[in-house]
Amino acid sequence: MLLAKVIGNVVATQKNERYEGGRIMIVQPINPDGSTAGDELLALDSVDAGIGDTVVVVREGWSASTAATGKPGAAIDTAIIGVVDVIEETA
Repeated sequence: MLLAKVIGNVVATQKNERYEGGRIMIVQPINPDGSTAGDELLALDSVDAGIGDTVVVVREGWSASTAATGKPGAAIDTAIIGVVDVIEETA
């Protein structure tokens, strides 16, 4: 899992029937301090995240597929599985 910031969305007029009703978001991986941590990713949104939200993203096929569609086996690598309210680092 990783932290990311939602920076945009993708509009797809046609997509596989397994993804009907699903939103594809562009996410920027971040470190806990908010600095960027890698390249942008496309992720299927399973929690109704919005642009500007900090989110938890899973990057593992079975987990992403199940979280985003409710069914294992869909061809999904990355899914948004949570919206982050607060990040607290302990020393």
